[in-house]
This record gives sequence, structure tokens and C-alpha cells, in this order.
Amino acid sequence: MRSMKRKFTRKTEIIGVAPCLFELNGRVPTEIKLTPAGEFKARDGRPHGLSGWRINQSGARAVIAKSQARQDHSLIDYDHQTLYTRENGQPAPAAAWFKNLEWRADGLYATDVEWTDAAKAAIEAKEYRYISPVLTYDKRTGDVTDILMAALVNYPAIDGLTDLAAAKFALPTPDEDTMTPELLKLLGLPEDATEAAVLAAITQMKEAAGQIATLSAQVESLKTQTPDPAKYVPIDAMAALQTQVAALSTQLNEDRIGKLIEPALADGRLLPAQEQWARDLGKKDIAALSTYLGTAQPIAALNGTQTAGKAPDDTGANGLTNDELAVCKAMGVDPDEFKKTKEAHE
Repeated sequence: MRSMKRKFTRKTEIIGVAPCLFELNGRVPTEIKLTPAGEFKARDGRPHGLSGWRINQSGARAVIAKSQARQDHSLIDYDHQTLYTRENGQPAPAAAWFKNLEWRADGLYATDVEWTDAAKAAIEAKEYRYISPVLTYDKRTGDVTDILMAALVNYPAIDGLTDLAAAKFALPTPDEDTMTPELLKLLGLPEDATEAAVLAAITQMKEAAGQIATLSAQVESLKTQTPDPAKYVPIDAMAALQTQVAALSTQLNEDRIGKLIEPALADGRLLPAQEQWARDLGKKDIAALSTYLGTAQPIAALNGTQTAGKAPDDTGANGLTNDELAVCKAMGVDPDEFKKTKEAHE
């Protein structure tokens, strides 16, 4: 594995925020804290090389502006499964969605969280208890630069700090040092992927997760349905019917082609040498053949001739062709003798 030494500006981290225990007078809250105010740090040492992540009112304005500029709502899933979907193929259903962010004295909040019924039930049953946001930050300063999404988790990583609970791992985007190839591979990106490509891949994974969840629900629904025999036919019968329809369609098309070509041969719009070309054109595009014959001009010299434009029979009275008579003349052979010899060998 080779090191990827490049210069970048930000890093994406998944962290967990603990103060929301999802108990607000017995109801699931529509407002959740995504980050504490000021400087904070995970118990595993992240962000490495810095004293901590930081966010204040000024930085929060930029984060809020980015959220408002996006048309889509931000996702809250379960255990960050959206980030794993491409690798494990499992659905990543949404637990909630949010759009509006608000800065308060104690941190950054999502204020319009819309929970799914399944998530509400899980929270009320205390199957999930904490929020883990996916954020980007400036590696030089630790300043939080964006909130990409979040997840319901059960692993608070900061011991003794009621404001914070970290998640299981960090998902780096390009930073000033190196980037783990395995994580880029997880996102389906090349080793030289940019930060914009990483963010786009995460968005795509989020959309794919939603589609997988929808399809999974449709499959489960179909499994519970009993087909009505009156509305369906056997596969063999359907295949035979399709074959018959195809044969009839081909015959009908050939009849239409013949009705276009035969008059055209008779009046000189088509020469005999053009007949096969015209039939092939009709099979591909009968409208094009009809248009061509509609604009073609009849050849008056061929119209009404006994041979209908075909080459006349060049045999003479003695039954020899003009070429054969020419050979007899050049060699001084009696045409009648040549004919007898020819007939003897036929």
C-alpha cells in the first residue's frame, strides 16, 4: 500500500453527541444538538495533531449557510449504514431528516428533525440513545466546516463529558498528509479523489440507500401477495403467442413491401437490379421505402415494354446466343454443327 502524499484542507469525521438522550417530556424531540460549543475532543484522541475540534458562532454561520444552500434535507440513519451500503449491500433506511440548523450558546442544533415511525419506536424503546454527526473540519485549525449527515448510535466515546459521545470511526477526506486507500475504496473512488468527489460519493450513497430501502419494501410486499390465476397466463402460452404475433407482423410487413415494389417495377420507378435493395430497405424502414418510391420518376422507355425493363432474350433462331454465334464465326464453325455438339453434351 503506497502512501498518498498530497495537500488538502479538510477532514471528515463521524462523532457522537451525547446530551440528547431523546427524552423530552416523554416525547421524541424535534430539536437535537449536533455539536457542543467551543472546543471538544474524542476520547480516542481525535482530531489527531490538534487540541480538538472547534465551532463558535462565527463558524456556525458558515455551516448553517451551507445547509440552507443545499436543496436536499440532511439524513439521519442508523449506525452510519449509509456509509457501508456500497460495501455490504444492506439497506440503509432513514431514521429522520433535517434541514434547519441553529446556533445556540451551548452548541449547534438541528431544529426541524422529522423522525420516521420506526425511529420513534426505537428511541422510545431506548434501542437507540445518541446522535453521531458526520462533519468536515479544517485540519490546520480544527474548525468545523460542514455537517453532512448524522446517525442514531449507542456508543458514546467521551467519558465524563455530558456534551459528547464519539462514534466508531473516522472517515477521512483529503487532508494535508495522507489518505487511507481502503476508505476511498469503500466509497468507490480512486486514490487521487478530491474532497468534492468524496462528498458527492456520500450523497450518492445516501440516494442509493433510499432506493434500496424502497425496493426492499416492495419485495416484502410482493412476497405476501397471492397471484390471481385469472389475471395471468402460463409462460409457455405467452411465448407461443409472442412467436405467432411476430410471424404475423413479419408477413404483414412483407405484403406491404410487395404492394409498394411490384407497381414500381412495372412502371420503371425501380429497376430489377434494385428490387432486393428495395425489399431490404422496406424491412428496416418501410416509411423510407414509401417516401423513396413516392418521389422516384418512372422510366418511360421501360414502361410498357414487353420485357418490363428486363434484358431481352438474346438467343437467335437456331437457339444459339449472340456470344455463341460470334464464337462460331470467329472459328469458322457451322452454327448447326456447334448446336448439335452442344446438345450432345448437355
